[in-house]
Amino acid sequence: MQTDIKTVAIITGESTVPTKPTTNGSNDDYDPHLNRNVKNPTTNWQTFAHFLKASVGTGVLAMPSAFAHAGYVNGTILTLIIGLLALYCLHILINCMYILCKRQKVPYVSFSEAMNLGLKQGPPWLRCLAPIAIPFVDGFLAFYHFGICCVYVVFIAESIKQLVDEYLVVWDIRLHMCLLIVPLLLIYSIKNLQVLAPFSSAANLLLLVGFGIILYYIFDDLPPLSEREAFVSYTELPTFFGTVLFALEAVGVILAIEENMATPGDFVKPCGIMNWGMSIVLGLYVLLGFFGYWKYGVESLGSITLNIPQSDIPAQVVKIFFAITTWISYALQGYVTAHILWGKYLSKRIKNIKRHSLYELIFRAVIVLLTFACAIAIPDLSVFLSLVGSFCLSILGLIFPALLQICVQYEQGYGPWRIKLIINILLLCFGIFGGVVGTYVSILEIIAVYK
Repeated sequence: MQTDIKTVAIITGESTVPTKPTTNGSNDDYDPHLNRNVKNPTTNWQTFAHFLKASVGTGVLAMPSAFAHAGYVNGTILTLIIGLLALYCLHILINCMYILCKRQKVPYVSFSEAMNLGLKQGPPWLRCLAPIAIPFVDGFLAFYHFGICCVYVVFIAESIKQLVDEYLVVWDIRLHMCLLIVPLLLIYSIKNLQVLAPFSSAANLLLLVGFGIILYYIFDDLPPLSEREAFVSYTELPTFFGTVLFALEAVGVILAIEENMATPGDFVKPCGIMNWGMSIVLGLYVLLGFFGYWKYGVESLGSITLNIPQSDIPAQVVKIFFAITTWISYALQGYVTAHILWGKYLSKRIKNIKRHSLYELIFRAVIVLLTFACAIAIPDLSVFLSLVGSFCLSILGLIFPALLQICVQYEQGYGPWRIKLIINILLLCFGIFGGVVGTYVSILEIIAVYK
Protein backbone atom coordinates (compact mmCIF):
# COMPACT_ATOMS: atom_id res chain seq x y z
CA MET A 1 0.00 0.00 0.00
CA GLN A 2 2.88 2.35 0.70
CA THR A 3 4.23 1.82 -2.80
CA ASP A 4 0.88 2.72 -4.35
CA ILE A 5 0.71 5.95 -2.38
CA LYS A 6 4.15 6.99 -3.53
CA THR A 7 3.41 6.04 -7.13
CA VAL A 8 0.25 8.11 -7.11
CA ALA A 9 2.19 11.03 -5.71
CA ILE A 10 4.65 10.75 -8.59
CA ILE A 11 1.84 10.88 -11.14
CA THR A 12 -0.23 13.64 -9.60
CA GLY A 13 2.56 15.76 -8.15
CA GLU A 14 0.99 15.45 -4.74
CA SER A 15 3.20 15.94 -1.70
CA THR A 16 4.04 12.86 0.33
CA VAL A 17 5.08 14.85 3.39
CA PRO A 18 2.90 16.92 5.69
CA THR A 19 3.14 20.67 5.36
CA LYS A 20 5.00 22.13 8.30
CA PRO A 21 4.44 25.61 9.64
CA THR A 22 6.96 28.28 8.80
CA THR A 23 9.66 28.76 11.40
CA ASN A 24 11.47 31.93 12.29
CA GLY A 25 14.84 30.64 11.13
CA SER A 26 16.57 31.66 7.92
CA ASN A 27 15.34 29.99 4.76
CA ASP A 28 18.74 30.33 3.06
CA ASP A 29 20.18 27.35 4.92
CA TYR A 30 17.45 24.95 3.83
CA ASP A 31 17.59 23.40 0.35
CA PRO A 32 14.45 21.38 -0.50
CA HIS A 33 16.27 19.56 -3.30
CA LEU A 34 18.84 18.15 -0.87
CA ASN A 35 16.14 17.05 1.58
CA ARG A 36 13.93 15.15 -0.83
CA ASN A 37 13.62 11.49 -0.01
CA VAL A 38 12.75 9.86 -3.32
CA LYS A 39 12.55 6.09 -3.19
CA ASN A 40 13.53 5.39 -6.82
CA PRO A 41 14.99 8.64 -8.22
CA THR A 42 15.54 9.01 -11.95
CA THR A 43 18.76 10.12 -13.61
CA ASN A 44 18.92 13.15 -15.89
CA TRP A 45 18.75 11.00 -19.02
CA GLN A 46 15.80 9.03 -17.68
CA THR A 47 14.05 12.28 -16.75
CA PHE A 48 14.73 13.68 -20.22
CA ALA A 49 13.15 10.58 -21.78
CA HIS A 50 10.14 10.88 -19.46
CA PHE A 51 9.75 14.57 -20.37
CA LEU A 52 9.62 13.77 -24.08
CA LYS A 53 7.16 10.95 -23.45
CA ALA A 54 4.88 13.18 -21.36
CA SER A 55 4.96 16.07 -23.82
CA VAL A 56 4.50 14.11 -27.05
CA GLY A 57 1.16 12.34 -27.02
CA THR A 58 -1.93 12.09 -29.17
CA GLY A 59 -2.20 15.88 -29.15
CA VAL A 60 0.68 16.12 -31.63
CA LEU A 61 -1.47 14.25 -34.16
CA ALA A 62 -3.90 17.19 -34.13
CA MET A 63 -1.26 19.77 -35.11
CA PRO A 64 -2.06 19.72 -38.86
CA SER A 65 -5.71 20.40 -37.98
CA ALA A 66 -4.57 23.23 -35.72
CA PHE A 67 -2.51 24.77 -38.54
CA ALA A 68 -5.59 24.59 -40.76
CA HIS A 69 -7.17 27.09 -38.33
CA ALA A 70 -4.18 29.45 -38.50
CA GLY A 71 -2.24 29.06 -41.76
CA TYR A 72 1.31 27.80 -42.10
CA VAL A 73 2.98 31.15 -41.26
CA ASN A 74 0.59 32.08 -38.45
CA GLY A 75 0.64 28.51 -37.17
CA THR A 76 4.42 28.31 -36.99
CA ILE A 77 4.85 31.66 -35.25
CA LEU A 78 1.97 31.23 -32.82
CA THR A 79 2.95 27.65 -31.92
CA LEU A 80 6.41 28.91 -30.95
CA ILE A 81 4.91 31.80 -28.95
CA ILE A 82 2.42 29.59 -27.09
CA GLY A 83 5.14 27.01 -26.45
CA LEU A 84 7.54 29.59 -25.05
CA LEU A 85 4.80 31.08 -22.86
CA ALA A 86 3.94 27.60 -21.57
CA LEU A 87 7.63 26.95 -20.86
CA TYR A 88 7.97 30.27 -19.03
CA CYS A 89 4.92 29.50 -16.90
CA LEU A 90 6.35 26.09 -16.00
CA HIS A 91 9.56 27.81 -14.90
CA ILE A 92 7.81 30.30 -12.66
CA LEU A 93 5.54 27.58 -11.26
CA ILE A 94 8.44 25.29 -10.30
CA ASN A 95 10.43 28.25 -8.95
CA CYS A 96 7.50 29.39 -6.78
CA MET A 97 7.03 25.86 -5.45
CA TYR A 98 10.74 25.80 -4.57
CA ILE A 99 10.49 29.15 -2.75
CA LEU A 100 7.46 27.93 -0.78
CA CYS A 101 9.33 24.75 0.15
CA LYS A 102 12.19 26.86 1.53
CA ARG A 103 9.80 29.03 3.52
CA GLN A 104 7.93 26.05 4.94
CA LYS A 105 11.10 23.94 5.26
CA VAL A 106 9.59 20.92 3.54
CA PRO A 107 11.07 18.90 0.66
CA TYR A 108 8.11 19.24 -1.67
CA VAL A 109 4.63 20.73 -2.00
CA SER A 110 2.07 19.78 -4.64
CA PHE A 111 0.50 22.18 -7.13
CA SER A 112 -2.68 22.57 -5.09
CA GLU A 113 -0.76 22.96 -1.81
CA ALA A 114 1.44 25.61 -3.42
CA MET A 115 -1.61 27.60 -4.52
CA ASN A 116 -3.02 27.37 -0.99
CA LEU A 117 0.23 28.56 0.64
CA GLY A 118 0.82 31.21 -2.00
CA LEU A 119 -2.62 32.78 -1.60
CA LYS A 120 -2.12 32.91 2.18
CA GLN A 121 1.08 34.92 1.65
CA GLY A 122 -0.18 37.08 -1.21
CA PRO A 123 -2.12 40.35 -1.39
CA PRO A 124 -4.72 40.64 1.39
CA TRP A 125 -7.62 40.77 -1.04
CA LEU A 126 -6.63 37.36 -2.44
CA ARG A 127 -6.11 35.55 0.87
CA CYS A 128 -9.79 34.77 1.21
CA LEU A 129 -9.36 32.37 -1.74
CA ALA A 130 -6.80 30.21 0.08
CA PRO A 131 -9.33 27.81 1.68
CA ILE A 132 -10.75 26.82 -1.71
CA ALA A 133 -7.39 26.63 -3.53
CA ILE A 134 -6.73 22.91 -2.93
CA PRO A 135 -10.14 21.59 -4.07
CA PHE A 136 -10.21 24.12 -6.91
CA VAL A 137 -6.83 23.06 -8.36
CA ASP A 138 -7.57 19.39 -7.72
CA GLY A 139 -10.90 19.83 -9.48
CA PHE A 140 -9.35 21.31 -12.59
CA LEU A 141 -6.67 18.60 -12.68
CA ALA A 142 -9.32 15.89 -12.33
CA PHE A 143 -11.54 17.47 -14.99
CA TYR A 144 -8.58 17.92 -17.35
CA HIS A 145 -7.63 14.24 -17.19
CA PHE A 146 -11.29 13.31 -17.55
CA GLY A 147 -11.40 15.41 -20.71
CA ILE A 148 -8.32 13.64 -22.03
CA CYS A 149 -10.06 10.31 -21.49
CA CYS A 150 -13.04 11.56 -23.50
CA VAL A 151 -10.70 12.54 -26.33
CA TYR A 152 -9.05 9.11 -26.15
CA VAL A 153 -12.40 7.35 -26.54
CA VAL A 154 -13.09 9.33 -29.72
CA PHE A 155 -9.59 8.72 -31.04
CA ILE A 156 -9.69 4.94 -30.50
CA ALA A 157 -13.17 4.67 -32.01
CA GLU A 158 -12.23 6.66 -35.11
CA SER A 159 -9.09 4.59 -35.66
CA ILE A 160 -10.99 1.31 -35.38
CA LYS A 161 -13.86 2.60 -37.52
CA GLN A 162 -11.59 3.21 -40.50
CA LEU A 163 -10.28 -0.35 -40.35
CA VAL A 164 -13.72 -1.92 -39.89
CA ASP A 165 -15.19 0.21 -42.67
CA GLU A 166 -12.45 -0.98 -45.02
CA TYR A 167 -12.74 -4.72 -44.40
CA LEU A 168 -16.05 -5.50 -42.68
CA VAL A 169 -19.04 -3.21 -42.43
CA VAL A 170 -19.70 0.54 -42.21
CA TRP A 171 -20.94 1.47 -38.75
CA ASP A 172 -21.59 4.76 -37.03
CA ILE A 173 -18.69 5.85 -34.84
CA ARG A 174 -20.91 5.85 -31.76
CA LEU A 175 -21.42 2.12 -32.16
CA HIS A 176 -17.67 1.59 -32.16
CA MET A 177 -17.48 3.61 -28.94
CA CYS A 178 -20.01 1.28 -27.32
CA LEU A 179 -17.92 -1.74 -28.27
CA LEU A 180 -14.95 -0.21 -26.45
CA ILE A 181 -16.68 -0.11 -23.09
CA VAL A 182 -15.60 -3.59 -21.98
CA PRO A 183 -11.91 -3.26 -22.99
CA LEU A 184 -11.63 0.11 -21.26
CA LEU A 185 -13.39 -1.18 -18.15
CA LEU A 186 -10.83 -3.98 -17.99
CA ILE A 187 -7.75 -1.75 -18.36
CA TYR A 188 -9.20 0.91 -16.05
CA SER A 189 -9.90 -1.64 -13.33
CA ILE A 190 -6.14 -2.02 -12.82
CA LYS A 191 -5.49 0.11 -9.75
CA ASN A 192 -1.76 -0.56 -9.38
CA LEU A 193 0.44 1.54 -11.66
CA GLN A 194 3.27 -0.97 -11.35
CA VAL A 195 1.10 -3.51 -13.17
CA LEU A 196 0.55 -0.95 -15.95
CA ALA A 197 4.28 -0.20 -16.33
CA PRO A 198 5.01 -3.02 -18.84
CA PHE A 199 2.03 -1.90 -20.92
CA SER A 200 3.44 1.64 -21.00
CA SER A 201 6.87 0.43 -22.16
CA ALA A 202 5.30 -1.49 -25.03
CA ALA A 203 3.16 1.55 -25.91
CA ASN A 204 6.24 3.78 -26.21
CA LEU A 205 7.79 1.45 -28.77
CA LEU A 206 4.59 1.35 -30.82
CA LEU A 207 4.38 5.15 -30.66
CA LEU A 208 7.89 5.55 -32.08
CA VAL A 209 7.21 3.23 -35.01
CA GLY A 210 3.88 4.94 -35.67
CA PHE A 211 5.44 8.40 -35.95
CA GLY A 212 7.97 7.12 -38.46
CA ILE A 213 5.24 5.74 -40.71
CA ILE A 214 3.19 8.95 -40.47
CA LEU A 215 6.17 11.07 -41.52
CA TYR A 216 6.70 8.74 -44.48
CA TYR A 217 3.18 9.47 -45.72
CA ILE A 218 3.51 13.20 -45.10
CA PHE A 219 6.68 13.62 -47.16
CA ASP A 220 5.42 11.46 -50.01
CA ASP A 221 4.39 13.66 -52.95
CA LEU A 222 3.84 17.03 -51.23
CA PRO A 223 1.64 19.45 -53.21
CA PRO A 224 2.84 23.00 -54.03
CA LEU A 225 2.96 25.17 -50.92
CA SER A 226 1.15 27.92 -52.85
CA GLU A 227 -2.02 25.84 -52.54
CA ARG A 228 -2.04 26.40 -48.79
CA GLU A 229 -2.95 29.53 -46.84
CA ALA A 230 -0.19 31.39 -45.02
CA PHE A 231 -2.78 33.24 -42.92
CA VAL A 232 -6.45 32.61 -42.18
CA SER A 233 -9.18 34.66 -40.55
CA TYR A 234 -8.58 35.64 -36.94
CA THR A 235 -11.93 34.06 -36.06
CA GLU A 236 -10.28 30.65 -36.49
CA LEU A 237 -7.48 31.36 -33.99
CA PRO A 238 -9.35 30.42 -30.75
CA THR A 239 -9.66 26.83 -31.98
CA PHE A 240 -5.97 26.87 -32.87
CA PHE A 241 -5.10 28.21 -29.43
CA GLY A 242 -7.00 25.50 -27.58
CA THR A 243 -5.66 22.66 -29.74
CA VAL A 244 -2.01 23.74 -29.46
CA LEU A 245 -2.28 24.33 -25.73
CA PHE A 246 -3.82 20.87 -25.30
CA ALA A 247 -0.98 19.34 -27.30
CA LEU A 248 1.85 21.22 -25.54
CA GLU A 249 0.82 21.44 -21.91
CA ALA A 250 1.44 18.52 -19.56
CA VAL A 251 1.85 20.50 -16.36
CA GLY A 252 0.76 17.78 -13.93
CA VAL A 253 3.04 15.11 -15.37
CA ILE A 254 5.98 17.49 -15.77
CA LEU A 255 5.76 18.45 -12.09
CA ALA A 256 5.72 14.77 -11.18
CA ILE A 257 8.80 14.12 -13.31
CA GLU A 258 10.69 16.95 -11.61
CA GLU A 259 9.66 15.66 -8.19
CA ASN A 260 11.12 12.22 -8.84
CA MET A 261 14.55 13.40 -10.04
CA ALA A 262 17.79 12.55 -8.27
CA THR A 263 19.09 16.05 -9.13
CA PRO A 264 16.00 18.28 -9.51
CA GLY A 265 18.14 21.40 -9.78
CA ASP A 266 19.22 20.28 -13.27
CA PHE A 267 15.63 20.34 -14.46
CA VAL A 268 15.24 24.12 -14.68
CA LYS A 269 18.79 25.24 -15.52
CA PRO A 270 19.20 27.49 -18.60
CA CYS A 271 20.57 24.49 -20.49
CA GLY A 272 18.64 22.03 -18.38
CA ILE A 273 16.26 19.21 -19.13
CA MET A 274 13.07 21.24 -19.43
CA ASN A 275 14.51 23.79 -21.87
CA TRP A 276 16.16 21.18 -24.08
CA GLY A 277 13.11 18.95 -23.93
CA MET A 278 10.68 21.73 -24.83
CA SER A 279 12.93 22.79 -27.72
CA ILE A 280 12.71 19.30 -29.21
CA VAL A 281 8.98 19.08 -28.54
CA LEU A 282 8.29 22.45 -30.15
CA GLY A 283 10.41 21.48 -33.15
CA LEU A 284 8.47 18.24 -33.58
CA TYR A 285 5.11 19.97 -33.22
CA VAL A 286 5.97 22.66 -35.75
CA LEU A 287 7.38 20.00 -38.10
CA LEU A 288 4.28 17.81 -37.98
CA GLY A 289 1.88 20.77 -38.01
CA PHE A 290 3.58 22.59 -40.90
CA PHE A 291 4.16 19.64 -43.19
CA GLY A 292 0.93 17.91 -42.19
CA TYR A 293 -1.01 21.02 -43.18
CA TRP A 294 1.11 21.36 -46.32
CA LYS A 295 0.16 17.80 -47.24
CA TYR A 296 -3.56 17.77 -46.39
CA GLY A 297 -4.54 21.46 -46.13
CA VAL A 298 -8.02 22.27 -44.83
CA GLU A 299 -8.88 18.58 -45.08
CA SER A 300 -6.65 17.89 -42.07
CA LEU A 301 -8.73 16.00 -39.53
CA GLY A 302 -8.65 15.97 -35.74
CA SER A 303 -5.94 13.29 -35.92
CA ILE A 304 -3.58 12.96 -38.85
CA THR A 305 -3.97 9.19 -38.66
CA LEU A 306 -7.44 9.75 -40.10
CA ASN A 307 -5.94 11.41 -43.20
CA ILE A 308 -3.47 8.73 -44.26
CA PRO A 309 -4.80 6.17 -46.79
CA GLN A 310 -7.10 3.53 -45.37
CA SER A 311 -6.22 0.78 -47.82
CA ASP A 312 -2.43 0.77 -47.32
CA ILE A 313 -1.08 -1.84 -44.93
CA PRO A 314 1.43 0.52 -43.19
CA ALA A 315 -1.36 3.04 -42.59
CA GLN A 316 -3.53 0.34 -41.07
CA VAL A 317 -0.66 -0.72 -38.84
CA VAL A 318 -0.30 2.89 -37.64
CA LYS A 319 -3.96 3.07 -36.69
CA ILE A 320 -3.74 -0.20 -34.78
CA PHE A 321 -0.57 0.94 -32.99
CA PHE A 322 -2.02 4.29 -31.95
CA ALA A 323 -5.31 2.72 -30.91
CA ILE A 324 -3.42 0.32 -28.61
CA THR A 325 -1.20 3.03 -27.13
CA THR A 326 -4.20 5.29 -26.53
CA TRP A 327 -6.09 2.42 -24.88
CA ILE A 328 -3.20 2.02 -22.44
CA SER A 329 -2.89 5.78 -21.95
CA TYR A 330 -6.58 5.93 -21.04
CA ALA A 331 -5.85 3.95 -17.88
CA LEU A 332 -2.88 6.18 -16.97
CA GLN A 333 -4.69 9.47 -17.52
CA GLY A 334 -7.85 8.25 -15.85
CA TYR A 335 -5.84 7.00 -12.89
CA VAL A 336 -5.16 10.60 -11.91
CA THR A 337 -8.85 11.48 -11.98
CA ALA A 338 -9.70 8.42 -9.90
CA HIS A 339 -6.98 9.16 -7.36
CA ILE A 340 -7.97 12.79 -6.88
CA LEU A 341 -11.72 12.23 -6.64
CA TRP A 342 -11.71 8.83 -4.97
CA GLY A 343 -8.45 8.84 -3.02
CA LYS A 344 -8.66 12.36 -1.60
CA TYR A 345 -12.39 12.90 -1.22
CA LEU A 346 -14.79 9.97 -1.70
CA SER A 347 -12.91 7.09 -0.07
CA LYS A 348 -13.01 8.85 3.30
CA ARG A 349 -16.79 8.47 3.30
CA ILE A 350 -16.67 4.68 3.00
CA LYS A 351 -16.90 3.22 6.49
CA ASN A 352 -17.06 -0.44 5.45
CA ILE A 353 -13.40 -1.26 4.76
CA LYS A 354 -14.20 -4.71 3.37
CA ARG A 355 -16.21 -3.19 0.50
CA HIS A 356 -13.73 -0.39 -0.16
CA SER A 357 -12.25 -2.07 -3.27
CA LEU A 358 -15.68 -2.91 -4.62
CA TYR A 359 -16.88 0.66 -4.32
CA GLU A 360 -13.72 1.92 -5.99
CA LEU A 361 -14.27 -0.41 -8.95
CA ILE A 362 -17.86 0.84 -9.21
CA PHE A 363 -16.59 4.43 -9.14
CA ARG A 364 -14.09 3.66 -11.90
CA ALA A 365 -16.85 2.08 -13.97
CA VAL A 366 -18.91 5.25 -13.57
CA ILE A 367 -15.94 7.33 -14.79
CA VAL A 368 -15.63 5.13 -17.87
CA LEU A 369 -19.34 5.42 -18.65
CA LEU A 370 -19.24 9.20 -18.20
CA THR A 371 -16.35 9.52 -20.65
CA PHE A 372 -18.38 7.47 -23.13
CA ALA A 373 -21.42 9.68 -22.65
CA CYS A 374 -19.37 12.81 -23.38
CA ALA A 375 -17.57 11.21 -26.34
CA ILE A 376 -20.83 9.96 -27.89
CA ALA A 377 -22.41 13.39 -27.44
CA ILE A 378 -19.41 15.16 -29.05
CA PRO A 379 -17.76 12.79 -31.56
CA ASP A 380 -15.71 15.48 -33.33
CA LEU A 381 -12.15 15.06 -32.04
CA SER A 382 -10.79 18.50 -33.03
CA VAL A 383 -13.43 20.55 -31.20
CA PHE A 384 -13.04 18.34 -28.13
CA LEU A 385 -9.29 18.95 -28.10
CA SER A 386 -9.86 22.68 -28.37
CA LEU A 387 -12.45 22.71 -25.58
CA VAL A 388 -10.25 20.83 -23.09
CA GLY A 389 -7.18 22.88 -23.99
CA SER A 390 -8.93 26.25 -23.88
CA PHE A 391 -10.83 25.68 -20.65
CA CYS A 392 -8.51 23.62 -18.47
CA LEU A 393 -4.98 24.25 -19.64
CA SER A 394 -5.33 28.01 -19.96
CA ILE A 395 -6.12 27.92 -16.24
CA LEU A 396 -3.65 25.24 -15.10
CA GLY A 397 -0.81 26.21 -17.43
CA LEU A 398 -1.09 30.01 -17.67
CA ILE A 399 -3.43 31.63 -15.13
CA PHE A 400 -2.53 29.68 -11.98
CA PRO A 401 1.28 29.96 -12.39
CA ALA A 402 1.05 33.72 -13.01
CA LEU A 403 -1.27 34.19 -10.03
CA LEU A 404 1.00 32.08 -7.84
CA GLN A 405 4.06 34.19 -8.60
CA ILE A 406 2.11 37.39 -7.89
CA CYS A 407 1.32 35.99 -4.44
CA VAL A 408 4.75 34.49 -3.68
CA GLN A 409 6.62 37.65 -4.67
CA TYR A 410 4.19 39.96 -2.86
CA GLU A 411 6.32 40.55 0.24
CA GLN A 412 9.67 40.44 -1.58
CA GLY A 413 8.68 42.85 -4.32
CA TYR A 414 8.42 42.43 -8.08
CA GLY A 415 11.79 43.81 -9.14
CA PRO A 416 12.65 47.05 -10.98
CA TRP A 417 9.61 48.83 -12.37
CA ARG A 418 7.53 45.92 -11.01
CA ILE A 419 8.44 44.02 -14.15
CA LYS A 420 7.37 40.62 -12.75
CA LEU A 421 3.98 41.98 -11.76
CA ILE A 422 3.46 43.48 -15.23
CA ILE A 423 4.46 40.24 -16.97
CA ASN A 424 2.18 38.16 -14.76
CA ILE A 425 -0.77 40.50 -15.29
CA LEU A 426 -0.23 40.19 -19.04
CA LEU A 427 -0.11 36.41 -18.68
CA LEU A 428 -3.33 36.48 -16.68
CA CYS A 429 -5.02 38.60 -19.35
CA PHE A 430 -3.75 36.34 -22.14
CA GLY A 431 -4.83 33.19 -20.31
CA ILE A 432 -8.27 34.57 -19.43
CA PHE A 433 -8.90 35.98 -22.91
CA GLY A 434 -7.66 32.88 -24.72
CA GLY A 435 -9.49 30.57 -22.35
CA VAL A 436 -12.83 32.40 -22.50
CA VAL A 437 -12.83 33.00 -26.25
CA GLY A 438 -11.46 29.54 -27.04
CA THR A 439 -14.00 27.85 -24.79
CA TYR A 440 -16.85 29.92 -26.25
CA VAL A 441 -15.88 29.12 -29.85
CA SER A 442 -15.36 25.43 -29.01
CA ILE A 443 -18.80 25.22 -27.42
CA LEU A 444 -20.36 26.83 -30.51
CA GLU A 445 -18.57 24.31 -32.73
CA ILE A 446 -19.69 21.45 -30.50
CA ILE A 447 -23.29 22.70 -30.75
CA ALA A 448 -22.95 22.82 -34.53
CA VAL A 449 -21.57 19.27 -34.62
CA TYR A 450 -24.36 18.06 -32.34
CA LYS A 451 -27.01 19.57 -34.59
